[in-house]
Amino acid sequence: MPLQLTTAHLPAITAATGVAIPTYDRTQVTPGIVHFGVGGFHRAHQAMYLDSLMNEGTALDWGIIGMGVMPSDARMRDALEKQDHLYTLTTKAPDNSRKQRIIGSIVDYVFAPDDPTAAVETLADPRIRIVSLTVTEGGYNIDPATGNFDHSNPRITQDRDMIRAGDYSGLQTFFGLITAALITRRAADTAPFTIMSCDNIQGNGELAATFFMAFADSVSPQLGAWVADNVRFPNSMVDRITPETTDADRADVLATGYEDAWPVVAEDFTQWVLENTFTADPDGTIGRPAFEQAGVQVVADVEPYELLKLRLLNASHQGLCYFGYLAGHRMVDEVMSDRRFREFLLAYMEREATPTLQALPDVDLDSYRHQLIARFGNASVKDTVARLCAESSDRIPKWLLPVIQENLANGGEIRLSAAIIASWARYAEGIDEDGQPITVVDRLVDRVRENASRNHEDVLAFLRDRGLFGDLIDSPDFTAAYTEALTSLHEHGAEATLDMLLAKVTV
Repeated sequence: MPLQLTTAHLPAITAATGVAIPTYDRTQVTPGIVHFGVGGFHRAHQAMYLDSLMNEGTALDWGIIGMGVMPSDARMRDALEKQDHLYTLTTKAPDNSRKQRIIGSIVDYVFAPDDPTAAVETLADPRIRIVSLTVTEGGYNIDPATGNFDHSNPRITQDRDMIRAGDYSGLQTFFGLITAALITRRAADTAPFTIMSCDNIQGNGELAATFFMAFADSVSPQLGAWVADNVRFPNSMVDRITPETTDADRADVLATGYEDAWPVVAEDFTQWVLENTFTADPDGTIGRPAFEQAGVQVVADVEPYELLKLRLLNASHQGLCYFGYLAGHRMVDEVMSDRRFREFLLAYMEREATPTLQALPDVDLDSYRHQLIARFGNASVKDTVARLCAESSDRIPKWLLPVIQENLANGGEIRLSAAIIASWARYAEGIDEDGQPITVVDRLVDRVRENASRNHEDVLAFLRDRGLFGDLIDSPDFTAAYTEALTSLHEHGAEATLDMLLAKVTV
């Protein structure tokens, strides 16, 4: 029988396999962070940075308690619980080399639906100084029609009413749980924690601040004012390609010599830029771990780095995924093995995205762009095209539309960006170029499928959704480029359309 990953088996596992294990005594780790959204990315990123600090003998009072609110989160609770919240992180480089280590910075997991009141008590514990989030773009309760906090969401309405009544037993959302904990801490004269978003959203800290204050203000204006005055919401930029864990990944760990129910695989590149804005500890020291000692870039202003990543990496992911899927590719590295895609993405990044960035004197933009192409082509990571195609209605408006809007306002180029939007419109029709069905994964799937279903009768039908695309439909320059690309996709297919586009630009 293979060894089960547990604290007791760590010495035997490293002796038999050579896999690195925590060098610190995990019994001495105490909680300092509660994290919502314990998935692959969090465990390959924030939890990894903390584990690195702990391996240096520091940050032992910053252990992570995971917290889940969705029914699906019970799977993560169960997987981690049976292995003492340990897990394996495998990083894979483009040259196919790999490194494995066992991460120990997560010390507990609370599944809030089991006992919401106990979850609030966990958050209210004075030892907790940071509550962090990786809940994806769709987790922030954004009204797609207005971009504001959706006060009409029934789960939000119920949480607000329960908090007003002082009853925390049925809270359902992280907004409700976190706000109830802040109320509890205020009543006990305990310093509030910092709320730290680690999601791929521009101005993620500002968005979190706006939305938490909107919810708190709906509970009571006095509470909203207190949150605004006392709670810190740092912005951050996070970067590490982390595909979903597969059975093959579990089998790889098993072949190494032990069993891990939910390992994580990621590329070898990692970056975290974090705004240095945190609630101070009672002794006056800044209320965060010394992240910079683990390689985090702690800065005064995250926005320039944020734009760099969102408009080059994230928007380029959208640039490759729909065209790639339509062309018959299912793995990202397969897409990148085609010269057309490499040249198309480099042209988009250089001609359209880069002119919208802010100055970053410490970044070589040409090297960064080519590094992205190499990262996308990392076959070892086994990233799927379908993963990049998911939740487009959250991603495209945040990552690509600002590029288009700035270039339209400043007379910049938009041809390639328009083609990316057109490729989404063609993908959303739900049938690929071989006539096979496409499973469109999107919280607005019915809406985008309905919009795309009219593409043949009205070439601009997809763009007429102002809730997604604003006033792009009113721009003759944009609609002309979009029409050209979508028509070519219908008549000639993805690869021929890329050839057409590349013939019109100089890479």
